[in-house]
Amino acid sequence: MANFSFDVESDYDKAEMNNVFDQALREIDSRYDFKGTPALLEWLDDKKGLKVTGSGEWQIDAILDIVRKKLATRGQSQKVLDTSKELVESNLKTTKEVPFKQGLDQEKAKQITKLIRDAYPKVKPQIQGDAVRVMSASKDDLQAVMQLLKAQDLDFPIGFTNFR
Repeated sequence: MANFSFDVESDYDKAEMNNVFDQALREIDSRYDFKGTPALLEWLDDKKGLKVTGSGEWQIDAILDIVRKKLATRGQSQKVLDTSKELVESNLKTTKEVPFKQGLDQEKAKQITKLIRDAYPKVKPQIQGDAVRVMSASKDDLQAVMQLLKAQDLDFPIGFTNFR
């Protein structure tokens, strides 16, 4: 009897984030209401997030809205943006750091394994570092688990890798 498996991870596509960044930057440069303002989008250290600069909270929200639209058009989850950090105001500028959410901590991994165990008792989820390995003898069960996880409204992005 063959065993099939896949991993559930919380990650983002770095190439797509590059594209989102470039497209958002182009739109910010071309928008008339941003002319003559400090509106700017920059990378956080080593492309682990975005640094948004504007003349006020309204402009930061407008820039983040542009980024969200670009994420949606490129088929990426908006849940990757961690907007929980506070605004920093200085010298007539407002900045906000928006790091990207990456990796499953223990609490999130336990939440996923509980969901799977409750819905599909024959499927065996197992926490492995910052991923959850899901194993079953039936490929159909694994596909059903994927559909279940996609349908959940989790506050973090999930992806599926290592299909075996």
